[in-house]
Amino acid sequence: MPAAGAGTAITNKRAPEFDGAAGTMNGPSFHGHTGLPGLTALFLAVATPVAVSAQAGDWQRTPLNFMGVPGMLDMPTAHEMQDADLSLTFAGLTRTGRNSLHFQITPRLSGVFRYVYLDDYGGTGDYYDRSFDLRYLVAEEGAYRPAITVGLQDFGGTGIYSGEYVVGTKTFGRLRATAGIGWGRFGSYNGFTNPLGVFRTSLETRPAQTGGISQTGRLDVKHWFRGDAALFGGLQYQVNDRMIVTAEYSSDAYSIETRRLGFEHRSPVNLGLSYRFGNGLDLSAAYLYGSTFGLRLSYTFNPKSPRRVDGSYEGGPVPVAVRAPGDASDLGWTLQPDASSILRDNVAETLESAGLVLQSLTVGARSAEIRFRNPTFPSSAQAVGRVARILTALLPASVETFEIVPVSANGTPASRITLRRSDLEDLEFAPDGSWQSFARAEITDAAGPVPPGALPGPAAPAFTWGVGPYVETTFFDPDAPIRFDLGVEAHARLEPAPGLVFSGQVKHRLTGNQGDLRPSNSILPHVRSDLNLYASEGQTALSHLTAAKYFRPGENLYGRVTVGYLEQMYAGVSSELLWKPVDSRLAFGLEANYVAQRDFDQAFGLRDYEVFTGHASAYWDGNNGFRYQLDAGRYLAGDWGATLSVDRAFDNGIRIGAFATLTDVSFDDFGEGSFDKGIRFEIPFSALLGRPVKGSVSRTIRPVLRDGGARLNVDGRLYDSVRDYHQPGLQSQWGRFWR
Repeated sequence: MPAAGAGTAITNKRAPEFDGAAGTMNGPSFHGHTGLPGLTALFLAVATPVAVSAQAGDWQRTPLNFMGVPGMLDMPTAHEMQDADLSLTFAGLTRTGRNSLHFQITPRLSGVFRYVYLDDYGGTGDYYDRSFDLRYLVAEEGAYRPAITVGLQDFGGTGIYSGEYVVGTKTFGRLRATAGIGWGRFGSYNGFTNPLGVFRTSLETRPAQTGGISQTGRLDVKHWFRGDAALFGGLQYQVNDRMIVTAEYSSDAYSIETRRLGFEHRSPVNLGLSYRFGNGLDLSAAYLYGSTFGLRLSYTFNPKSPRRVDGSYEGGPVPVAVRAPGDASDLGWTLQPDASSILRDNVAETLESAGLVLQSLTVGARSAEIRFRNPTFPSSAQAVGRVARILTALLPASVETFEIVPVSANGTPASRITLRRSDLEDLEFAPDGSWQSFARAEITDAAGPVPPGALPGPAAPAFTWGVGPYVETTFFDPDAPIRFDLGVEAHARLEPAPGLVFSGQVKHRLTGNQGDLRPSNSILPHVRSDLNLYASEGQTALSHLTAAKYFRPGENLYGRVTVGYLEQMYAGVSSELLWKPVDSRLAFGLEANYVAQRDFDQAFGLRDYEVFTGHASAYWDGNNGFRYQLDAGRYLAGDWGATLSVDRAFDNGIRIGAFATLTDVSFDDFGEGSFDKGIRFEIPFSALLGRPVKGSVSRTIRPVLRDGGARLNVDGRLYDSVRDYHQPGLQSQWGRFWR
């Protein structure tokens, strides 16, 4: 469709939508906004077949062992998984069940969270153990050099599986040979005096492992690489691309299992067979320690290569409308009194069909500013590209400059992307069009009022509501690995003006057992640990009821004030100020909250506990998708300290991270776990469904929920709402600008 101009009157029309799959022009089609309950999305995340990247050489993969780390059967190997591989492992042997989550954080560094079930542990009943591992690849395998890895196993738990190792692995075609030396559990069978004792004699003695609950979570540095050492090793043969045969010599004496579970350790030699299916599943069977059989099932997928977005769902973008020579000089349309309102209506309708929402449009003779919201596309750059294409098809030919202002979900302008129309016409099919279009774009701050003459679109006022199921989960209770509540929730949101938001949510529990959590024994104020009381007494609960104002107090500044019933446990006022230059990877924020604890029934009543809490925050958008955040201040229990968070985000929106908090609460006063820490993940629905849709399933997993280091849970914090539309965020996604 040619752009308006050249003596042509402005009429009611809209750009056709281009179906990229069929290569034809179609009429309007609206992309609805869909979501999934958390459990369904989690199932899809695990069940979606994703190919696992092949390794160089004859080996197609790195197998996992029964501890959920790259290894043979019970012993580790030196090779790491592919960068960003995420693996879930379920392994079972005599009276033991091991569940592990392994994440290849970087090509050399990996981490493991492990949750183990021990049947009738020492006659005291069933026992659930939590532990963390870290591995680092010191040297990659070369032509003559083996791969070498240093590992810490169970370095901050009860110490049941505590051990350290240095291991080397060398590949000879289809055969891999591994040899290593270990300490702790890895040094418990046929051990010898620690060779590191030549540097310091104290390294020859390993302190006794208490294994008590009060000691969990502490870094047992004084145990690392101390005490007797032992050798382990083995051979793995890749029969074909799917099958591996393994024989290993284990240096683990299984002393704890022998003493407390009646395990029989008859031989250090383990034999096993592993088979890899085509969908990322890996199954192993093994004969272990001359006395028992074991089974292991692992699933590996890589967030870098999730399920592809199906073009038949996504739909192709509107083609760039190229102006005819001379059209840009015609300003006749400016004499038409209703031209601006007609253009606004055309743009609003076309944006709606593309899954976008117009907030305002200002059209001049040579330039136009459009403010829009993106409720559909996970990629911010893709949304900006779609808007730019639509403007070429609908605005008069004399309009050369497009100022595209994405507006965050809370109604504040995030940035201003200025594009020249002639650049869009020149670069749509250029071989390096993505890079050139980004280099020619100007990305600046969008603070300030809406330009005079702007015509509002349908973005505000807006009222939305919905009803659906919900699932709330609690992990790692000593009496049950997983507890959950299942029910129905209703929510509503009203935005009478951009940046002014009223919202509320009510939940009704239909079934569940979170109310059966053990009563808190914390000596700190019970700011989080009374979850069982909130779960049991709040069958019908007001989750939140708030009024929030979002605003731009100045250039590079963003502000928020939220009042009301902020979350499940607290009501009050929360305020935030963020400094975030549009071209910077660095940001700083201040948050101040004054809150009172809510009654357990989560109606309108309040308890007699009030606290002022707040933090100063620093954010850094690092390379390769890493994001770092440091928060320092006062927590809900009145303790002072800091939280360090490290997340890795991928271009498709999948996000995996970890955090740890240390405050002036001592480890003993904190109780089990010693300090607050955990892992978290977020998986967008678009990565699961293969279609562009906002929303995600997210979970934070803590080994234990206590009161130290607890923060307020308030919706609408500012940093994540603006970063994707700033220069670093747009640059990382600009490859989808033309999609």
